[in-house]
Amino acid sequence: MPVPRRRPDVPPPLGVTVHNGAADVSVLAAHADLVELCLFDEDGTERRVPLSRRAYGVWWDVVADVRPGQRYGFRVHGPWAPQDGQRHNPAKLLLDPYAGAIDGTVTWGPEVFGHVVDDSWVGDGETRDDRDSASFVPRSVVVDHSRFDWTGDLVSATPWTGSVVYEAHVRGLTMRHPGLPEEIRGTYAALGHPVILEHLTGLGVTTLELLPIHAFTHEPHLVRNGLTNYWGYNTMGFFAPHAGYAAACDPQGVVDEVKGAVKALHGAGIEVVLDVVYNHTCEQGSRDGATLSWRGLDNATYYRLDERGHDIDVTGCGNTVDLRQPLVAKMVLDSLRHWVTEFHIDGFRFDLAPALARGRDDAYDPDHAFHVALRTDPVLSRVMLIAEPWDVGVHGWRTGQFPPPFAEWNDRFRDTVRTFWLPDTARALAGETGHGARELATRFAGSADLYQADDRGPIASVNFVTAHDGFTLADTTAYERKHNEANLEGNRDGHGDNRSWNHGVEGPTDDPAILAARRRSARNLMATTLLATGVPMITAGDELGRTQGGNNNAYCQDNEISWLDWEAADADLLATVTRLLELRRAHPALRPPEFQTFDAVPGRVRLRWFDTEGQVLSEQQWTDPGLRTLVAVLDDRAVAEVAGAQPDFVMIVLSGALDAVTVRLPDADVERPWQVEWDSSWETPQGPTEVGDEVRVEAHSVVVLATPQFS
Repeated sequence: MPVPRRRPDVPPPLGVTVHNGAADVSVLAAHADLVELCLFDEDGTERRVPLSRRAYGVWWDVVADVRPGQRYGFRVHGPWAPQDGQRHNPAKLLLDPYAGAIDGTVTWGPEVFGHVVDDSWVGDGETRDDRDSASFVPRSVVVDHSRFDWTGDLVSATPWTGSVVYEAHVRGLTMRHPGLPEEIRGTYAALGHPVILEHLTGLGVTTLELLPIHAFTHEPHLVRNGLTNYWGYNTMGFFAPHAGYAAACDPQGVVDEVKGAVKALHGAGIEVVLDVVYNHTCEQGSRDGATLSWRGLDNATYYRLDERGHDIDVTGCGNTVDLRQPLVAKMVLDSLRHWVTEFHIDGFRFDLAPALARGRDDAYDPDHAFHVALRTDPVLSRVMLIAEPWDVGVHGWRTGQFPPPFAEWNDRFRDTVRTFWLPDTARALAGETGHGARELATRFAGSADLYQADDRGPIASVNFVTAHDGFTLADTTAYERKHNEANLEGNRDGHGDNRSWNHGVEGPTDDPAILAARRRSARNLMATTLLATGVPMITAGDELGRTQGGNNNAYCQDNEISWLDWEAADADLLATVTRLLELRRAHPALRPPEFQTFDAVPGRVRLRWFDTEGQVLSEQQWTDPGLRTLVAVLDDRAVAEVAGAQPDFVMIVLSGALDAVTVRLPDADVERPWQVEWDSSWETPQGPTEVGDEVRVEAHSVVVLATPQFS
């Protein structure tokens, strides 16, 4: 396919594009008076090259003797008028927003701030600081993406209905694994090592969702406290991988190492999704943040500002990237395409996604130009797009309101499932009324109330009970209060609404009855998540029984609090999760692409809800806050008849009752006998057991039954 010609008076693609020993250099700085490209020799000597061309707010030029490996940055001259949002300061060396790699880290001090600050790095944001920052900030690096050999990189896209997402942190997943060579622990290289691949494939994971790997830096307050940003939601470069996660030492090696990890994961049949942070950057607010890139290039274009030139913050992180600006939206789209085309990434989870689609009036707009671009882009519309459907701005909760083909983290699922199995059980033990089971049934069936609009289907719901943010699975059963003292914020950080239950003792205990009850609750939570209609997500380590000691906001804990302790793994829980995912794969009735129907409809899975007597639940029972046992019967006969396949029948009993109950198996028009495939009262999975007309369900348990042909 011929490459489109570029007219000589039109800017080249943004960034640095090398060709024949020279480079097209292009950067957005719409309010600048002069932009200088700063080239650095191996000894650190700086050479400044003024860019001579300007159009459409973009400065560009052809610069000789620029090759892969070149370190560079920008200095921007222009007005210093904070009240108008203008914060140009040529004393500050700036990163290229399109840099393919970043070399070095930020050395925090007053020099990296565009405005004058005191020894605590606090200032009024008004007075320009003229100290040179070059010795304190990293360099952009030109890389060669053509050198990596992608031969043989073939991974077939898993249908959404068959996807199992595993959310993990590069360091957290691999830092303490005894089967990994020490020199690659905590790195991209470790992700592609056989011991990690075997764990993921053995578990049944299809999709590895990585916490941010875009280049990032640490917030000043963490640096002052001797801590670091562990999660990485503090982006410094949208096109460059974070060098701190690499075993390689040189920037080109970092890029190649990420590609090698992706290729290895693909070779094991695992897709890779990146958690991406385009809603804000590491520069925080203009009055208290550093000047590292966008702030100094064109503050008024890159960020949402009010009439006083102050940041409009709907992210809780000090600033908001302004995707109302076409070239800023283009930067994000270019970044996404870069990771798909150059790194073969299979999809993205968008952090604080409503912030990316707030219109001129700051209200969330599902038809925002950014959404339209994603939905129509020939590359991006074909990858996995997952929204975190909330931000901290006005009317920021938008679960169920994203357009197709987005899937969404379903926080309603999380809160409902936790409430049923944990605090509502505690309420029942105290003789108090809970919330009943009606909403639990809605969430278990795919959340049609949220996702039926626009013909999205249940695959729009990413079902989870834990994520990186919040308690681990084990901690939801062991703590009722957050314990974030190690974050040095007076335990004020982190969410206070945890929907957890400690089973009578806060934190560690030696009481065998409490420990057994906690393990059963964990199995109930995991079973409800993995068997529900939708796309299940597991947080790395939950299958091993990982604890963070009650810390529900371990964003700054790059240590044993956050890292998986593989040697302390709960083998029974691991076997349980593996078995549950086997059942999910084995039963098509659990994986419908469309919402189920109560009556038989051609091509649709049928779902009916019964009580313990085998009768269809009445409206009076549905509205009873004391309802604690549900019997779900799913069958795909109407689907199997069309496909000419063997029909599948599954029965799932969700019982939050305080005592064992006898469930009379409902008449489901099934001639074959039922057998118990799994029971959460089992500490470890057992073989199938045939039952007659009734089944005993232990207190606070989940039981899965099926017909023998699918066992």
